[in-house]
Amino acid sequence: MNKLYVGNLSPSVTVEDLKQLFGERKLPVADQVLLKSGYAFVDFPDQNSAIKAIETLSGKVELHGKVIEVDYSVPKKLRSRKIQIRNIPPHLQWEVLDGLLAQYGTVENVEQVNTDTETAVVNVTYATKEEAKVAIEKLTGHQFDDYSFKVSYIMDTDAAPPVQAPRTRRGGRTSRDQGSSQPGPSGGYGSPRPRQHDFPLRMLVPTQFVGAIIGKEGNTIKDVTKQTQSKVDIHRKENAGAAEKPITIHSTPEGCSAACRMILDIMQKEANETKTTEDIPLKILAHNSLVGRLIGKEGRNLKKIEEETGTKITISSLQDLTIYNPERTITVKGSVDACCKAEMEIMKKLREAYENDIAAINQQANLIPGLNLNALGIFSSGLPVLPPAAGPRSAVPAVAPAGYNPFLVSILSHGHKREEKAPEQEVVYLFIPTQAVGALIGKKGQHIKQLAHFAGASIKIAPAESPDVTERMVIITGTPEAQFKAQGRIFGKLKEENFFSAKEEVKLETHIKVPSSAAGRVIGKGGKTVSMRLNCPLNCSNNNALLQLFI
Repeated sequence: MNKLYVGNLSPSVTVEDLKQLFGERKLPVADQVLLKSGYAFVDFPDQNSAIKAIETLSGKVELHGKVIEVDYSVPKKLRSRKIQIRNIPPHLQWEVLDGLLAQYGTVENVEQVNTDTETAVVNVTYATKEEAKVAIEKLTGHQFDDYSFKVSYIMDTDAAPPVQAPRTRRGGRTSRDQGSSQPGPSGGYGSPRPRQHDFPLRMLVPTQFVGAIIGKEGNTIKDVTKQTQSKVDIHRKENAGAAEKPITIHSTPEGCSAACRMILDIMQKEANETKTTEDIPLKILAHNSLVGRLIGKEGRNLKKIEEETGTKITISSLQDLTIYNPERTITVKGSVDACCKAEMEIMKKLREAYENDIAAINQQANLIPGLNLNALGIFSSGLPVLPPAAGPRSAVPAVAPAGYNPFLVSILSHGHKREEKAPEQEVVYLFIPTQAVGALIGKKGQHIKQLAHFAGASIKIAPAESPDVTERMVIITGTPEAQFKAQGRIFGKLKEENFFSAKEEVKLETHIKVPSSAAGRVIGKGGKTVSMRLNCPLNCSNNNALLQLFI
């Protein structure tokens, strides 16, 4: 990923000219520079310096009378599903970015890249190369506030041609001794194993212990991965100078817990040897969309874990969340044994919430055949840094949809595409609990403004009719698609803010006005049409002009 293409070079440019330019711009001297006629290929030591070179030089620097162009050098066969988006406003919320990306296809993964630039950089993986191509075309130059997105292909090693099978010798044996066949999951020998996706454990560890965790020549971390059958990624280059570094552990739940214990033991041993007096807590990173259900209604889940494990658990503030930081830190204090017990219970809750949400997404996707929920971008903040859910489940796809918030409840009156020059504006009245109004509005009205901007709808909260009302009316005005987006986000916000328990469905009352002449067709004979479509209670007023949906 760190090889760059430098184009629009004058024929008189030399390798020394390029190296001098890098030095003047305080860029690391490139490891290799391959100069051709009119262009060059340059290898940089890491992704951070490569991004800095692109941002500093491309279209901004003149060399021998010509403005040079700099971008990633990616062979055509490796230009597939992965793209990089740069110059993202640092204040842009994850849910807004997720919605924007989802407009162009199914997003499998979004990963923030830590750089020295003031703006944010993310690497995005789409489900298909066609979707990635459309995203590049649409997002290049996309304006958000005063920022203009810059988008490039990055290397997609999964798109490389498959390695040819070794030639067979006479008798059908391969040139390599392949040994005995391994049984597949169904017991049949030679059958390919299905690709399994895990739900990783993300930890924060003090930077001073990273060396001990890695060990001399990497022997300690190799031992951890071997004993626990896990893949452990230590993100040493993230947040240069930070007091803590993230570690990602990919394995089964048991493997993650075993690796976690070994890492805690290593840190405790190092602390004893260096006579560190402070206790070393276990810090787990979790996406904000999952944390509400970990806490539970009135904090019951968290209190139960604390009582059963003898630990003290705290969770970082919502105020710390930005596009740079979509995760919250769960700090567990106690003995190593107690922290390990708490880790198992915490991760159990997080996995359960994630898998429930993925199942809910599939259920909602089947509600309206042919409806692409991801393309509508209605789901708030979809696990950008986490891979799809673990394990083979018949009800869960191998690759989780990019959209994450499944608490979608609405009616899209037009399931098929129509060509309309001026989409008709509609009004929906949604009733939410009075105590949820503050969360929906957000600090200084920031959340409701972002929601309205994202959905392309007008969202207003009607004044309370009296001081003791239990519900407030939210008035949403916009196209059917805008209605759909806005309502989906509102339901998701109420779930995330823990106004409903983990197993409790979000049920709100919605009023939709329809022409009197159409109400009968919506209801159908004996109410069969609306019962079949909505699978929810419905009341109709006497004049057939107002449908009340309890969904």
